[in-house]
Amino acid sequence: MKKKPFVKILSLALAAITLFVLCACGTAASSPAAGPVSDAAPTEASAASNGVLDEIKASGELHITLSPDFAPMEFIDSSKDGQEQYVGLDVFLAKYIADYIGVKLVIEPMSFDACQTAVYTASVPMSVSGYVWTEERAESYEISDYYYDGDNKIEPVILIRTADAEKYTSSEDFNGVDIGAQNASLQMQLVTSQLPDANPVAVGDVGTGVLELQNGSIEALAVAKGNAEIIMDANPDLVLCPWEFTITEETEAFVILITKGETALLNVVNEA
Repeated sequence: MKKKPFVKILSLALAAITLFVLCACGTAASSPAAGPVSDAAPTEASAASNGVLDEIKASGELHITLSPDFAPMEFIDSSKDGQEQYVGLDVFLAKYIADYIGVKLVIEPMSFDACQTAVYTASVPMSVSGYVWTEERAESYEISDYYYDGDNKIEPVILIRTADAEKYTSSEDFNGVDIGAQNASLQMQLVTSQLPDANPVAVGDVGTGVLELQNGSIEALAVAKGNAEIIMDANPDLVLCPWEFTITEETEAFVILITKGETALLNVVNEA
């Protein structure tokens, strides 16, 4: 799987977006509640030779899902409304892809796990929401080329309260401890596999997880490093835990999820 040719452009965009977040935002906004999503298995691609890509071109709209609680990748700008309120690097990328296809971008905000379900069931053909490659996702979706390596900003980390900075320094320190992470996320997968004696707690969105950490409902929160840096800037009562997850090269860059079988759309995304 190769990296996208516009990684440098995205890196510049991320720098500008991060500056905006640090100047304008506090704790990450909560994502809107997910709409109803079927649990049915994905349907077969359209009989048309290019599947859903032909439908996208015919309708003039590319519908995507994202979970806007992951600054600076995707978040809500409260000074705007409608589709314009969704901003961030992933939104920048999605607009770029829509422009490349020659259609209008339509964002359907959902919780992180609902985004994946929507693409799996073909309710929405594509999701751009800070995903990393995992074996499970590779089996369930078409996965794009890597588009941003993040300069280690993607690395999963654990946030703890500043008062507990000396309390959690090794994996054993998390035995029996409630650790929050978004459901269906890499962070949740790593908490479960690498901290098997901890108690994983699903949080609806990152903003809610931060509040639960601050009020003591959970003792730690697993997030991406870039997200953690922004959270800590707005919340000095939180710090990074010195213990680190072990990650593979495949999880060090972001990818786009596309409904399984929609290879024509996948090819266009990789060409963009």
